[in-house]
Amino acid sequence: MNHLLIAPVVLPAIVAPFTIMVLRHHLSLQRIFSLASTLVLLAITLMLAAQAADGTVQVYELGSWPAPFGIVLVLDRLSALMLLLTSGLALAVVLYAIGSGWDARGRHFHALLQFQLMGILGAFLTGDAFNLFVFFEVLLIASYGLMIHGGGTKRLQAGVQYVVYNLLGSSLFLFALGTIYSVTGTLNMADLAVRVAELSPDDTALLRVGAIMLLLVFAIKAAVLPLHFWLPASYANAPLPVAALFAIMTKVGAYGILRIYTLVFGPEVAATAGLVGDWLLPAAMLTLAIGAVGVLGAREIGRLVAFGAIASMGTLLIAVALFTPQSIAAALYYTVHSTLAAGLLFLVADLVMERRGGAIVAQRPMAQTGLIAALFFVGAIAMAGMPPLSGFVGKLLVMDAARGHDLVWWIWAVILAGSLITIIGLARAGSEIFWKSHDASHIREAEPERPVDDSQAQPEEPAPNAPMLPFVACFGLLAGLVLLTVFAGPMMDYTNATAAQLFDPNLYIDAVLGRAEP
Repeated sequence: MNHLLIAPVVLPAIVAPFTIMVLRHHLSLQRIFSLASTLVLLAITLMLAAQAADGTVQVYELGSWPAPFGIVLVLDRLSALMLLLTSGLALAVVLYAIGSGWDARGRHFHALLQFQLMGILGAFLTGDAFNLFVFFEVLLIASYGLMIHGGGTKRLQAGVQYVVYNLLGSSLFLFALGTIYSVTGTLNMADLAVRVAELSPDDTALLRVGAIMLLLVFAIKAAVLPLHFWLPASYANAPLPVAALFAIMTKVGAYGILRIYTLVFGPEVAATAGLVGDWLLPAAMLTLAIGAVGVLGAREIGRLVAFGAIASMGTLLIAVALFTPQSIAAALYYTVHSTLAAGLLFLVADLVMERRGGAIVAQRPMAQTGLIAALFFVGAIAMAGMPPLSGFVGKLLVMDAARGHDLVWWIWAVILAGSLITIIGLARAGSEIFWKSHDASHIREAEPERPVDDSQAQPEEPAPNAPMLPFVACFGLLAGLVLLTVFAGPMMDYTNATAAQLFDPNLYIDAVLGRAEP
């Protein structure tokens, strides 16, 4: 077995408790270990992505117990892509948190971040539905702590809402797993795929109920309308570097839909045929519309980016709901783009909030206005899907994938109108924050500043000699967007091959159940 496959789970699982038990009074050592761990994690995921690029499905059996009785981790093209994306985003967040001092505003930031990485990476690797639930809980527990990091009334209120809502989602997840297990007798995904295909059509009513509940769970995680209302307040009131890391958490919901509804409840399964497209497509279109309108109406920059993330999820889920190899390939490309773009804009929003507060009104100029304005401008173009960055390419791919669908004109109209409304909302915010701030007449008419929470006093004067590490993190994410644009062709080759692998699950099933050639 390739022991490198379990390293993305084991490494943060070791670093996190070590940080709490040994380094809790030494912030500088916590930073060193956290940064080193994240760098090693990035190197490991790069190697795993290189190994998965040839289409081989690797299986790691914990304790050498074979599936379906033992716990297995599975690496294919999809999981390798998500691992690499997570570790790259995490590196930017760690650099930003260290450079901005966010990690010093509360306790155990780096330990919680490592625990969250363990949960996210484990969710992408596991080959078992119950362990998917376990890793969901690990990442959610860590995210609870990260969300209220730094304290504050608003942050605590949003955190309670986040906890309650996600606990409901977790309960529904357990009910779904229990229902599916009662019908099939297994929760190993590959074994589930085999047993579901063997079920008589007369015995599938309960299975369809379980599949619907599971889809609702993933829809909650992906913030699909009307299950999205927890996201704007939760992300806007969380520390924004943490919100940048949360940009990958909504993708876990999309990953769950892709994995379960291609492998277990695939298009050929009569009991769940059409389940994804029947209601997910209109819900995704409404999610995109609500997100775009939210961007237009946002009064605080944190909520602006949070609604932008919802609009991006709407676009991504439209592609998922079309459920063809071409649309799934487009969805995977757009997943990488939207994660990097949302992460970048959350970090830029934090740069703004640290200097002048989060309200979208004209105020006196802040330190490094030009540099931050440039980053906001590029991030806004990327998130709205305007040329020449990868958002434009991604939306073209999604629209092209919808060409043969019955609702093609509706899909195109929603995507184009959503892009237009989003860019108007982002332009309005940029104009208020960066342009009108140089006009004294606008500043006199501006509303008084409202801090995000009562624990965070806004500086009256911009801090001199501001650290450059936060800008390194922002430009790192920006470089990722540029590379995704420049290498759109090779990236689409990879996502096309990944989609083809997803729609041919026999390779995955044979590898996990030991039916593949050695």
